[in-house]
Amino acid sequence: MPATIEQAFPSNLYGGRLTIDLDAIVSNWSLLKGKVSDSTDCAAVLKADAYGTGQDKTAAALYQAGCRTFFVAVPTEALTLRASLPDAVIYVLDGLFPGTADHFLTHDIRPVLGSLEELLEWGEVCKASGKNNAAAVHVDTGIHRLGLSPAELTRALGDNAVLGPFQPSLVMSHLACGSTPDHDMNRRQLKLFTETTAPFPHIPRSLANSAGVLLGPDYHFDLVRPGIALYGGQAIETEPNPMKPVAKVEARIMIVRDVPQGDTIGYGAKQTAKRPLRNAVVAAGYADGMIRRAGSTDDRPGGFGLIGGYKAPILGRISMDMITLDVTDVPEHLLQRGAFVEMLGPGVAASDLAAYAETIDYEYLTSLGRRFERVYAPLT
Repeated sequence: MPATIEQAFPSNLYGGRLTIDLDAIVSNWSLLKGKVSDSTDCAAVLKADAYGTGQDKTAAALYQAGCRTFFVAVPTEALTLRASLPDAVIYVLDGLFPGTADHFLTHDIRPVLGSLEELLEWGEVCKASGKNNAAAVHVDTGIHRLGLSPAELTRALGDNAVLGPFQPSLVMSHLACGSTPDHDMNRRQLKLFTETTAPFPHIPRSLANSAGVLLGPDYHFDLVRPGIALYGGQAIETEPNPMKPVAKVEARIMIVRDVPQGDTIGYGAKQTAKRPLRNAVVAAGYADGMIRRAGSTDDRPGGFGLIGGYKAPILGRISMDMITLDVTDVPEHLLQRGAFVEMLGPGVAASDLAAYAETIDYEYLTSLGRRFERVYAPLT
């Protein structure tokens, strides 16, 4: 029997191909690591199957490059990661679900405690074991999602009777507006985090996500935790993206046909041919992570594919399994049935597609290629 789904079928049976460049991911991590001092740990966020790139392979590549601290979202991701990296430090961002403490202890996984209730429960676990079991504590500095209030953190960490032997292995917060460097929120959060954690100089601190790394050393503290930038995403909206692309989606041409001027294309008849067109139907759709909102109408342009360097705009709505492209200006020899079209990659940035879809590149990357052949190789 084949060891993986990728080995189960010949490559020409897939409607598309998702190529992931592990060397590019490592290069992006190394670039970010080079922006922090030697005393600051550069971790890696691997949640959502390493942003769609494959947790096991991505984690192994980063570990080999020197990364030793990883963040995931939920306990199941942590348990899978622990099986492949027995001595890595693993934090679970979603914290301590009720009744799960034994799993964290058994597998040496560290919850990020995001509420006073979680912190008190972990304190009881530490009291019962008589040990300082490692865990992080999240303090909310203004994003108003997870995290203790600064006052709760100060009271809890200042009272040994409450938490017993527990001392956090990390205290962290999260930037709300890091992708916009000039936003006042960044400095407000930095000031509040610095002031709140100052009474606990013995506890390592972390504030910077991908954007925080690029905001500069004031935000770095003892550990940075890049996510989207590792995977080629644009962490800072207002500056050129310095990260290498790491993924490429290619979908096969199914048919090429003529569309008379005045006819409409796709569901809802939202796109009208303003001239005689040639269209190519490719085997990818919103079920493969090609977000429906990136389709085109008579009122707004949509995304595009790339065929031999020629831009092919999307025509009409994106369907579950198909996308129609305008290939009127693409040379005929590039339009063979079964030929690949680049729908995302070095020539079609996820951030560009996200702009057409009125979303963010995170959503594209974490949704990609459920039905595609998955290949780990350099992007070409």
